[in-house]
Amino acid sequence: RQGIGEPSVYHAVVVIFLEFFAWGLLTTPMLTVLHQTFPQHTFLMNGLIHGVKGLLSFLSAPLIGALSDVWGRKSFLLLTVFFTCAPIPLMKISPWWYFAVISMSGVFAVTFSVIFAYVADITQEHERSTAYGLVSATFAASLVTSPAIGAYLSQAYGDTLVVVLASGVALLDIGFILLAVPESLPEEMRPVSWGAPISWEQADPFASLRKVGQDSTVLLICITVFLSYLPEAGQYSSFFLYLRQVIGFSSETVAAFIGVVGILSILAQTVVLGILMRSIGNKNTILLGLGFQILQLAWYGFGSQPWMMWAAGAVAAMSSITFPAVSAMVSRNADPDQQGVVQGMITGIRGLCNGLGPALYGFVFYLFHVELNEMAEVETLGKASKPNMANPTDESSIIPGPPFLFGACSVLLSLLVALFIPEHTLALRSGSHKKHSNGAQAHPHSPQAGGSDGKEPLLEDSSV
Repeated sequence: RQGIGEPSVYHAVVVIFLEFFAWGLLTTPMLTVLHQTFPQHTFLMNGLIHGVKGLLSFLSAPLIGALSDVWGRKSFLLLTVFFTCAPIPLMKISPWWYFAVISMSGVFAVTFSVIFAYVADITQEHERSTAYGLVSATFAASLVTSPAIGAYLSQAYGDTLVVVLASGVALLDIGFILLAVPESLPEEMRPVSWGAPISWEQADPFASLRKVGQDSTVLLICITVFLSYLPEAGQYSSFFLYLRQVIGFSSETVAAFIGVVGILSILAQTVVLGILMRSIGNKNTILLGLGFQILQLAWYGFGSQPWMMWAAGAVAAMSSITFPAVSAMVSRNADPDQQGVVQGMITGIRGLCNGLGPALYGFVFYLFHVELNEMAEVETLGKASKPNMANPTDESSIIPGPPFLFGACSVLLSLLVALFIPEHTLALRSGSHKKHSNGAQAHPHSPQAGGSDGKEPLLEDSSV
């Protein structure tokens, strides 16, 4: 067997940590390069870049998962990590190529899909949710620490050193996969030749979406997820840029914000979530999380002072309980052989949001003329006023963050839909649907396959 020792969850944990640590280091340099490359329509271009990447990931994740079912996990881990990290050195070589490759890398930026399949190969079903939770916690830990380190090094030694360091971490990850990660798919499950057929039903990204309307309860859950995750996906792609360029956060403050809110969200998804689930029940926990999300987005939309962002960030940490609670509801109420079907539907909805959300946010910023044309001038002169608030009659001075208010309205609709979800009856129609037990359909950055413990940290590096 290639690799070091037997395949274990710890192999998967190291791969995830190194990949997202490398991208987290680039949080501060990326914001600078993004504005320098697209000074006229920064938010619009940021949304389009991440929108294209998200849609490509949505289309390719099931196919790569199905291929890894046939040909093994290690080769696809190597493929996904290599192409996900390929844009990193291009940041200093050619910014235009950097953003172009980021968009195209969405085809292979599905490391989480293969990691979940890897973990499923080597764990028993009763251990799986705990293992997925460990992978998710590692993802959060890498993003809590790396932006602060990257911001410090960028200020002290320049962006070039940060890019070189991130490239070195990415190469270390690739080397770890090549030398240390053993194949998890048993030899007897792999075909003799590479021409073996795959399950095209599993590889169809729209297959799960077509099953949504077959059950009214599932339909309500999917609508709730779509309306609540669409603004969340858009927020991930633009919020750190918004804090830096519009609210006026320094790169060090952005890194501190990521760390503090990340830690609070992990606490919310572990300690607070467990207490709420026991005391007020599954459905009420979902409704409470959606309520916090509405408050958070409204505060982001109207807030114009740094302290407002910090306060809204604390609320955002509480809103991160929503999706684990949704996942728990499905896990507890669905028949064991049908959980994969429902989780696959939710995965498809969230994957679609990862493409539509960033593009929607970028377009709304563009419509409301929230631009960064005066950013360089304002920084040079050291003015305290924000560039988009210079004119008090401008609508952006009243509503600094229009997309966040659109997002709050979307989540309000989601809450109204969630009110009609029955708490204890989730009757799924059986039939020809078969559970995809290895979780390979899981979309990147969507650790929902772990059932009630498939927690997704609030903060996600928007460049990954």
